Formats: sequence, C-alpha cells, structure tokens
Amino acid sequence: ERIECMYGNTEWGLTSGRCMAISGCFTLLKELQDHKDERNVFGMVYKYVLLPHSKSIVYLRLKRYGKPVALAPFEVQITIAKQLNLMQFIGSGKYGEVWHAKWRDRDVAVKIFPSHCETSWKRETDIYATVSLRHDSILGFIASDISSGADQQTNMCIITDYHPKGSLQNYLKGHTLSASAMIKLALSASEGLCYLHTEIQGTCGKPAIAHRDIKSQNILVKENLTCCLADFGLAIKYSSDWEEIDATSNEAVGTPIYMAPEVLGGSLNCNNFGAHKMADMYSFGLVLWEIIRRCCYDETGLCEEYQRPYLDVLPSHPSFEDVKRVVVSEKRRPLMCSRWRQHELLRTMAKIVTECWAHNPAARLTALRVQKSINKLKKSVDCTY
Repeated sequence: ERIECMYGNTEWGLTSGRCMAISGCFTLLKELQDHKDERNVFGMVYKYVLLPHSKSIVYLRLKRYGKPVALAPFEVQITIAKQLNLMQFIGSGKYGEVWHAKWRDRDVAVKIFPSHCETSWKRETDIYATVSLRHDSILGFIASDISSGADQQTNMCIITDYHPKGSLQNYLKGHTLSASAMIKLALSASEGLCYLHTEIQGTCGKPAIAHRDIKSQNILVKENLTCCLADFGLAIKYSSDWEEIDATSNEAVGTPIYMAPEVLGGSLNCNNFGAHKMADMYSFGLVLWEIIRRCCYDETGLCEEYQRPYLDVLPSHPSFEDVKRVVVSEKRRPLMCSRWRQHELLRTMAKIVTECWAHNPAARLTALRVQKSINKLKKSVDCTY
C-alpha cells in the first residue's frame, strides 16, 4: 500500500509502514481497508473530527495496487493558524472576515470564520480539498485550520492565495476596461465556472460542482487581469458514481439580487444538479453585465459607471421579497445601454448576457457555451492572453 498526502497544493507519498508511526494512522488504515464499497470509503471525506486543541486537516488518499480508492481526512499536529501574521483587514461578509496575512514569508489571504459558521467552513474546506480542483481560474487553496484560542473560542480559517487587486466588484468600481481587458476578465471567469461545473471521471477526476453564490464579490482579479472564483461555502458536489447531490436543504441560498428566478420563486428542483448549474448561469449573466458596463470600446473613452445589478429598481439594501417581486413577478432585468448596440463586440457580449439570464432555465447558455462564445470574440480583439 502507498499513502499519498495532499496538503494544499503540495503532494507527497509515504509508505504505509512509515505512516504507522503517525499517531492514529493505524486506525485510519484499518477503517479504509474494512470498507469494500468505494462510495462508502469516499464518503469519509465529509467526516471531520473537531478536537479541542489546535489541528490542521490533511487529506490522505489511499492507493491500493497503484489505484486511488479513497480520500479521507487525517488530523495532524500542525498549528498553521499560529504561524500566521495578520497584516491588513480586507473585508467581512456573512461567513466571516478576510485578512491579508504573511505565512512563512508568503503573502496569503486568510478567511476567518466565527464559531457559528462551522458548517460553512467544513463545506468550503471539503470543496477546496476535492481531488483535481486546481485551475488557474479557481482560487488557490493552501490550508484549512481549526484551533481553540485563549478565550476557549473555536477559531476556524481557510488560507488561500492572496490577490491584491481584490474582488471583481471593487476592481470594476475603480477601473475602466479596454476591450481586451473586458474579454480577459469575462473569459477567465467563464473558464473557472466551466471547470467547476464539469465532472471529470477517472482516478484523477473531480465531481461536478455548483457554486450557488456567483457574484462579482466572490470573484477575484489576479495580477495578470484574469479572474479566479472564490468562496465555496455554499457549493455542492455531484458525481455520476454516487448519483446524489450533497445539498443540505431545499431553502434558497446565495445573495438575493443574484438569485435566479426559480431560486427566488421556490421552484428550483434541488434534486436536479443541472438546475443548480443553470441557476449559476443566471448569476453569471449579471456578473458579465457588470463587466460590460465598464468597457471603453472606442476613442471617446466613454463607459458607464459601475452599478450593482437592479440598483435602478431596488433599494440599496433590498429584502428577499423586494428582489422576488422585481425578478420573478415583473420579470425585469438590468438595462442594456444604447451605446452597446453601436459596437459589434459589445452587442455580442450583451446577447450572451441576455441568454444567460433567461427566465426559463432551459433556455440559458451553459458555462461551456459561454466560454466558447467569448473565446471566439477574443480572436477579434488585440488581446495578449
């Protein structure tokens, strides 16, 4: 037997004999070997032992005769959280705070979860630890840690790559875009969503993943002006191997102004994974609309100010019912600017947006179709990619 250990983006191998020296590993191996059903073994990835003293989660993938058959959490005494030097507060949201920090002389981002958000921390950790979830347009995962502070409060954090340009929303507020920059942002974001939605089969494959909270705040801008998707606390997975979705409830989740009509109206079939992907596509259409507004396409240098979707018809802090009325009952969508009709590139992008936020989920474009459509547009733009 050989054990492969995956810690963030680092993998290394240990023989089972060496692993036996690690406290608790014998029990882990025994439990794995006792399972004959691979689906049951794989299900162990969802189990976490939250001990009162500081622990970090490392994932061990058991290889039997050279073939990976299981992925399970294994606790080791590495206090990553205590090695962090928090430098600057970035922002906060429903599920915690985000900080710029230093870890081993490396710039990292640290998402700190309050104790009542343990479920979100577990789910995001589980999504990031998914085998093969490594893509240029997915935020790079480094580690996940849980510890008890001096006040006996449970502290949970997720450590990821740091991108100083911040969220797509903040970037769009402060910057106008050339045609090439618009295409770069839109294409890379669509590539990330397409990769997320796609199931890859095989020993090094990945389940399909629906994000369920796509918005410009949950997309980061990298130094090279490409995007990466982040914040997977509401994400769900689906694999044809086990033919079920790991959704926890049928309630509407996400950010109301980005929710699809079927999510707002309660008609989403939560047992149909394709329905969750189509809800993501509606949200992504709104993100593309935000991007297009900031594109200065011609010599005039004119473009629209950044605007949050539906700001013209909703209050600054709309209720769920406010959004439901506008999106579901009145079937409104953000306004398309007349300027866009004058340029083929913007006109085509606007058409993609319209097909993403169609009221009928079956009429929406898939992430793959959006990616291919924008990729065609890239060829018409002087764009170094």
